[in-house]
Amino acid sequence: MRAVCLGVVTLAAVGLAAGCSSGSTGTLSGSSSGGASSGGASSGSGAGSGSGGASSGGTGTDAAQICFDTINQYRTSIGLPAYARWTSAESCVDGQAQADSQSGTAHSAFGQCGEFAQNECPGWPGPAATMIPQCLQMMWGEGPGGGHYDNMTSTQYTMAACGFTTLADGSVWATQDFK
Repeated sequence: MRAVCLGVVTLAAVGLAAGCSSGSTGTLSGSSSGGASSGGASSGSGAGSGSGGASSGGTGTDAAQICFDTINQYRTSIGLPAYARWTSAESCVDGQAQADSQSGTAHSAFGQCGEFAQNECPGWPGPAATMIPQCLQMMWGEGPGGGHYDNMTSTQYTMAACGFTTLADGSVWATQDFK
């Protein structure tokens, strides 16, 4: 399965580093039906245009809880403490995912929720509760030195919030903020 670029942003003392550019792609090993939406980070065509083009959060399953639990399962597997769930930011992070889907650019809304770092799964085939473990597994698989992995394992952050938006074509933009 091909997925639109996994995005990573970290706010460092010297500035902002982005690990993803519009239009780049990554490959997820294994087999799965479907593929990435053409309305992902590489183009904004149709993504969220018009009223009712996308829905934020509330996908009928608790994808945010699955996201949060998955991140913490990875952290505790290497002896790190679990992040606290940053629930007060989740609706804001839903908004970031929606804004990024509308712009067609991962991390276009970075910083709007007060986060220090951000990972993103842009344009993945949904539903949200199904795609998020796959995307997080891909990020974790980068290992040390991979920006996504480093955000997931950082001891500088203590909280994580996950946000989602689902487009009319069923593709999902998922954002994970760290603070």
